[in-house]
Amino acid sequence: MGGGVGGHAPGVSLGVEEEFLLVDALSGECVGHAEDILERAGPHRWRASGGSFHTELLGSQVEAVTGVCHDLAGLRAQLRYGRARLAEAAREGGALLVASGTPVLGGSPPQAARGERFAAIVSAYGDVVEDYQACGCHVHVGVPDRESAVAVVNHLRPWLPVLVALAANSPFDRGRPTRYAARRMMEMARFPGAGVPPWSASAADYDARVAALVESGALVDAAMTFWLARPSPRWPTVEVRAGDAAATADEAVLQAALVRGLVAAALAELAAGREAPRVDGQVCAAALWNAARHGLDGAMVDPVSRRAVPAWRLLDGMVARAAPALEAAGDLDTVFTLVEGVRRAGTGADRQCRAARRGGPRAVVDMLVRQTESGGLAPEGTGPGTGLGGGPGSAGGPVDGAVEGPGEPPGATPGAKPGVWDAGERVPEPDAP
Repeated sequence: MGGGVGGHAPGVSLGVEEEFLLVDALSGECVGHAEDILERAGPHRWRASGGSFHTELLGSQVEAVTGVCHDLAGLRAQLRYGRARLAEAAREGGALLVASGTPVLGGSPPQAARGERFAAIVSAYGDVVEDYQACGCHVHVGVPDRESAVAVVNHLRPWLPVLVALAANSPFDRGRPTRYAARRMMEMARFPGAGVPPWSASAADYDARVAALVESGALVDAAMTFWLARPSPRWPTVEVRAGDAAATADEAVLQAALVRGLVAAALAELAAGREAPRVDGQVCAAALWNAARHGLDGAMVDPVSRRAVPAWRLLDGMVARAAPALEAAGDLDTVFTLVEGVRRAGTGADRQCRAARRGGPRAVVDMLVRQTESGGLAPEGTGPGTGLGGGPGSAGGPVDGAVEGPGEPPGATPGAKPGVWDAGERVPEPDAP
């Protein structure tokens, strides 16, 4: 697994799984049309490299999986294609595709997806999963072997709450404002094996821990862990599941780029003989709760220093840690641009709350539909050479689809999608932390 952005120095390869909600086009409530929508969507354009569309636990959820990617431009093209294809299929079936960590509006709980494993999960966890419509953005990054994967996860532990805060996009839960930025974390906390993973001394130590959870009946199988980072049970990758469903494709790109940079930083530490700090599990849990509650608004707990630190300072520290790997892959300018986009527009949760203040929960759904199919985070007028406008080192084509380039969703209309920066959603740039 390797590659580089726009012909730059190679970086470790990656892929992304994006989970989405399906809502009724009229009511905005979740609907269990997943099987119909997936049949309409057909095969994935990048299926030869692993791209696919899938069901999730409940019938209101669908998943788009990219193929193995070697640069951010290719990843962004696949992310936008997957979103566009599923959104088109949803509309054909009278539904809308929404990228949100939790449902904004209520409605009857949908049926679980068909299949023996889904049935076993429902049987094991009872009503905990009957309305579990949480959606995330999962990033896979290639690693040399399983021992490396476990050691890398140890290094990622202190940064997982920061990734949660950055990707927070679930402040509502079935019509109710929760006052959490990432309510999805509270939904996941219902399950055993959730949150920041424990420190493991080796792959054997990790496997023994998982086996004990399976044998006790706490997990259905070894692939069931809910930890926010883990060695993938299927692929030679580290899988990071910290982020809520990304509101825009660019935010999924940002999450993937940072995770890849952190994995590369961890591999460099391991090559130098430095194992991860054994940060306290309870402090990590406190940091995770704080990130879920407040997002990037205010202070967070730094698991290493055990002190409250401004959230943006921790985020800047995370970018600095990943920076050498990002620069080597040609991704650093893109990441700076996307982080600045979040700084200006706010997290997905911030934007949902602003939309609700303007027009109530249904306005949130309408905004999420637009964001799901838009490009990303940059303000109007973003053009070539800015890091998002298709110039050297960029993450892809213009945010608003002004140029339909290779890999862009078919049928894009130039200038048709305002993204998160339309007139109703634009906000002044906040003071830097």
